[in-house]
Amino acid sequence: MDKSKVITAYRRGFLTVRECGQILGIEELQLQSLLTAEEGRTGGRLPVPGSESLETGS
Repeated sequence: MDKSKVITAYRRGFLTVRECGQILGIEELQLQSLLTAEEGRTGGRLPVPGSESLETGS
């Protein structure tokens, strides 16, 4: 599963932080760093389902 889809599911409340980390295979501290980086990449917005990145415009 694509990590951005897992993160989106977590942000929408479908997964707990622990479940999200387990799916991604990372520890909670690493997950927090990943979430912070993802938030910076998307400007704090949730990614649009079906799009790889908001920055590419595709």
